[in-house]
Amino acid sequence: MNPSLLINRFLWLALPLLLAPLAWALLDWAVLSAVFRPDLQACQQATGQGACWGVVAEKWRIILFGRYPVAEQWRAATVLVLWSALLFATAANVFKSKTTFALWALLLPASAVLLHGGFADLAVVPTSLWGGLPLTLILSTVGFAMALPLAVLLALGRQSAFAPLRRFCITYIELLRALPLVTVLFLAAFVLPLWLPGEGLDLFTRVLFTIALFSAAYLAEVLRGGLQAVPAGQGQAAKALGLNRVQRNVHVVLPQAIRACLPSLINSFVTLFKECSLVTIVALFELTGALSLALAGDVQWRSFYLEGYLFIGLVYWAYCFGLSKTVK
Repeated sequence: MNPSLLINRFLWLALPLLLAPLAWALLDWAVLSAVFRPDLQACQQATGQGACWGVVAEKWRIILFGRYPVAEQWRAATVLVLWSALLFATAANVFKSKTTFALWALLLPASAVLLHGGFADLAVVPTSLWGGLPLTLILSTVGFAMALPLAVLLALGRQSAFAPLRRFCITYIELLRALPLVTVLFLAAFVLPLWLPGEGLDLFTRVLFTIALFSAAYLAEVLRGGLQAVPAGQGQAAKALGLNRVQRNVHVVLPQAIRACLPSLINSFVTLFKECSLVTIVALFELTGALSLALAGDVQWRSFYLEGYLFIGLVYWAYCFGLSKTVK
């Protein structure tokens, strides 16, 4: 028999036996010996033996919604459910393109109005108090949606025969890709207000535009790869049919390019979804920052930060894995 085949069979038999003790220990810590109720004394007694998921049961409101007022959190919960449902429906291509666009066009302003309030006896909640998972979804989804059209223009401009336009696009892309997102966020949060007249834009708006402009540089390179994958004959055939440059790009080249790089675009969105955790450094407490906020002021529960981070890690995994599997 082939020696490599013997080795493969041995590994298939040996690995489960070797990993069984580790798997049992993990199961015992995470489930069998774990504390699920918000009982601080029980959690302290289980230290070193089982996980304390009670910290999630105790702090879930702050973790999911940040500093959003408790009495108004139903508004944030409504936005969270609607955005999650439409995001997965969009990835799974449940609706036609026009219907999806119309739903997002309706949901965006409706969510902004609902979260901010100020009508129908709803208390006003400034953007500085928005947080948790709804803020993560808004920053990543809206930031990506704003970045994509700009990325298309940058990708087309980088291939333009007009030298000044091509050089501008190359400079923009290479400059933004060379800077860490943390640096750009600091500039938007603390330096940009010095240049704006009056009160200027609020922090949330500045951060949202910064994420969009930053992401556009990366998406432009993804789309450029898709454009290069489209055979040159497609554009030539469209030109022979009498289509002008804009019509060729909109109706022939770009649809094929986007389809070719769709997995990379989804990967870029997943990356952006996770990178939004960096906005915590400028005092916008999204999902990761909300956990720090929940534990920072509570000495008793602070020691169970591991379970908290495992919980938000599971949330990130659910969204990222779900999107990667539902996209069509």
